[in-house]
Amino acid sequence: MPQVAARITTNHEQWLKEFFKTKSAGAEFILPWAVDTFFRAINNLKSMFSTAELKTIIEAHRDIRLLPDQSRVAYLQLRLQDACELDLVHTKHGSSYSTLEAKIKKLDDTQATALMIWATAYWVSKEYEDVSIDDYLKIH
Repeated sequence: MPQVAARITTNHEQWLKEFFKTKSAGAEFILPWAVDTFFRAINNLKSMFSTAELKTIIEAHRDIRLLPDQSRVAYLQLRLQDACELDLVHTKHGSSYSTLEAKIKKLDDTQATALMIWATAYWVSKEYEDVSIDDYLKIH
């Protein structure tokens, strides 16, 4: 199995040791579980939004660097509000900002984070450099 080296806080390290005996055992469980949970969340979330809304969400995350402490619905709302009000990205893709905003408000922080990671991945992953947004939506 491939190795992954991650930097974690002392609190995270302690939590892994407490719940899994060792931090290695915890990491070996948590990382695959988190990835699987992410993809399940994305599949469920994509059915909640129209194609135009998903394109708007992706477009709103161009040139954005996500940080773990910004894993909240409020950050997704703010990002979309700025992108729609300042850059009119919703009109580019034919979505309604008010409808999109209402749907975003129904998400929990985990769902919002999954959506932000998914949208940002389109812009930062070398795998999608030559993939259109339409094709990205079909892939994921």
